[in-house]
Amino acid sequence: MKYVINLLKCIWLFFWASCMSVILFIPMTVAAIFSVTGNLVFNISKLWAWTMLIVTGVKVHIKGREKIKEGTQYVIISNHQSQYDILALVTSLKIQFRWVIKKELLYVPLFGWALYAAKNVFIDRGNREKAIASINKAVNRLPQGVSLLVFAEGTRSKDGTLQKFKKGGFTIAIERKIPLLPVVVKGSRAILPKGSFVFHSGSIEVVVCDPIPTDHYTHEKIDELIAKTHTIIKNELTRG
Repeated sequence: MKYVINLLKCIWLFFWASCMSVILFIPMTVAAIFSVTGNLVFNISKLWAWTMLIVTGVKVHIKGREKIKEGTQYVIISNHQSQYDILALVTSLKIQFRWVIKKELLYVPLFGWALYAAKNVFIDRGNREKAIASINKAVNRLPQGVSLLVFAEGTRSKDGTLQKFKKGGFTIAIERKIPLLPVVVKGSRAILPKGSFVFHSGSIEVVVCDPIPTDHYTHEKIDELIAKTHTIIKNELTRG
């Protein structure tokens, strides 16, 4: 019986993901033509995210949104436990941002096109120099006030433990003197853990921490900045 229920959940998830991707494909294509900034496509993607949350019975609560200063560009640093992190962040932060994501997602039918149309940043995770160059190039094209969101662990955590942070996002923040915005996602792993297609209804909490100015940081102090950000996110995660 459990197998049947899990199978039905998988079918339900894929059905809605596919339907919404097909339904929104034309609006996103039109938006991509007329919105050179990608902002309109990003807004349409919120509808996809909201729908997926609703049909799977997942609620998102956010704490600390008032710490985000409207019109300010941030490098948003977040932990990563589940694909539902994406849905939670898109629908809760209420600001325009672009993802820094692995280039392999570009080749996913419809989904990859939507990511491309929204002007997200595709990187080669196997080549750090090329990845940073790609991010730098993308930052130059970003509209004023649009932020970058980086899953600093590089991939989803299997057991929920916060992994070591990669330097890419921090390097850009230091070079451009862009403030960091630590954001913590809690509860998403219980909804859809890595390696599973069986979702569980529930709630996700998104916590916005205090921004970290990067004006006084140099490349020589990047490890210090990474450690500080890692500690902030880890401490928030341990609060449960």
